[in-house]
Amino acid sequence: MGSDMNPWSDTTIVILKATAPVVKEHGTEITSNMYRIMFSEFPEVKNLFNMSHHRVAGATKGGAAPGVSRQASALANAVIGFAANCDRLSNLGDAVPRMVHKHVSLDIRAEHYPIVGGCLLRAIKIVLGDAATDEIIDAWKEAYWFL
Repeated sequence: MGSDMNPWSDTTIVILKATAPVVKEHGTEITSNMYRIMFSEFPEVKNLFNMSHHRVAGATKGGAAPGVSRQASALANAVIGFAANCDRLSNLGDAVPRMVHKHVSLDIRAEHYPIVGGCLLRAIKIVLGDAATDEIIDAWKEAYWFL
């Protein structure tokens, strides 16, 4: 992550940067939908999560907005930060290594990533509707698999 050489196409960077504001606007709605889909369709992954972080927050409990779980808020912030800095990955600092360490400590495995990625992309499509064109979904898919 020390380099700002990007592993994807210029088109993907343009799309990620262009969609960052709308993803920011709808970030917690996207991630809340992602978790709803994932836990409904793949209940076997629930044990990988601290479910107390998925309780819907009141006021600003745990740093989440009202009506949003801490985990959905945290993931939304990570996705937004990634999109906003996709052309300057060094701006992410140690966020990615910390995320990797956390996933390793929780025994997150390679077979879990297609589940999360598929649910995230579906949630983007649900929330953004027709605005989430195939080109936009493909760019986000490319970015997800890089991470």
